Amino acid sequence: MDCIFCKIVNGDIPSKKAYEDEKVLAFYDLEPQAPVHVLIIPKEHISCAAEINGENSAVVAHIFEVAAKVADELGLDGDFRVVTNSGIKAGQTVKHLHFHLLGGRDFTWPPG
Repeated sequence: MDCIFCKIVNGDIPSKKAYEDEKVLAFYDLEPQAPVHVLIIPKEHISCAAEINGENSAVVAHIFEVAAKVADELGLDGDFRVVTNSGIKAGQTVKHLHFHLLGGRDFTWPPG
């Protein structure tokens, strides 16, 4: 498989880890969009949110638990954003389910 995130999970590509357990890996984004920008991915390859189903959905709940833990460890005091994009038209650039944990600045909606 030619998935960059799978290669990061396997250790073939180095990353600056923020958290790791048997199910997920969290690492710092190389092009941060906020003072804190961590990507949280399942170690199992799931291409996008559209592929979440009854067999793999538990990892998503775990990812949100990890997001809260990492945000707390990084001093975000409960003020953070978690974002995922599903599909090219939604802005997904890596075809491996991933969640952006963003914090450390004020966010507006809609972005811009």
